[in-house]
Amino acid sequence: MTFHSAPPKHTAIEKLPIYSARDLTEGGDLAQIVLDDQTYTLRITRAGKLILTK
Repeated sequence: MTFHSAPPKHTAIEKLPIYSARDLTEGGDLAQIVLDDQTYTLRITRAGKLILTK
């Protein structure tokens, strides 16, 4: 006879905020995001990928 312990109980993962890149760019393909004193540019490429640059 083989006894198995009960599977570990998983706690609920905190729900992370979700932001639409289309909303951030207001329908365009560029948005600026500020973190502390740094400004980053979020770009949506023609292929639908995201690029974040300083």
